[in-house]
Amino acid sequence: MATQYLTPFVVPGYEPPSPDPQTGEVRTKTDDERREIIWQMKQVRMVQEGMESPVAKAAISGAMGFAIGAFFSLMGSSFTIEDPFQRQQYEGMNMKQKARVIFGDMGKGMWRQGKGFGMVGALYAGTECVIEGYRAKNDIYNSVYAGLVSGAVLARNSGPRAMAFGGLGFAAFSAAIDSYMRRDTPDED
Repeated sequence: MATQYLTPFVVPGYEPPSPDPQTGEVRTKTDDERREIIWQMKQVRMVQEGMESPVAKAAISGAMGFAIGAFFSLMGSSFTIEDPFQRQQYEGMNMKQKARVIFGDMGKGMWRQGKGFGMVGALYAGTECVIEGYRAKNDIYNSVYAGLVSGAVLARNSGPRAMAFGGLGFAAFSAAIDSYMRRDTPDED
């Protein structure tokens, strides 16, 4: 039979002993070392399960969305400083007063745009994770359905027609991005 080609199953902590590189002594693991290995494996498994939960994915996406939105706002605020129409509000101010007004406006804009990006990221990632868990599949339709729901939720204050168009637009965008991310890269061998 082909049993000689199968990978042997080894319980963690009960691996065959190997010689110590410094002394050359062959020693098996003690019961305390085995318990430590099993405890570490449980901790790793618990962290992995936590990172794959919808709450954790939504929180991470929301935080990253907040950071990206704040960064975009920061980059965009550099253009408003050089705006000739904005210069009129700074007339008669010394440098310290001008800096206080500019940095205050930057902070408000970063908070506002970061909050918006964070909300969109958390909503989409959480919805996609819940849909993936419900369908028990990992395919492109999860992102399309999540885009449809997220777009509709984001446009809920503008009426049913806007919800339909928002959902369809977000679903199309999600499908385009997900199909691009899932494509196979050509081998260059």
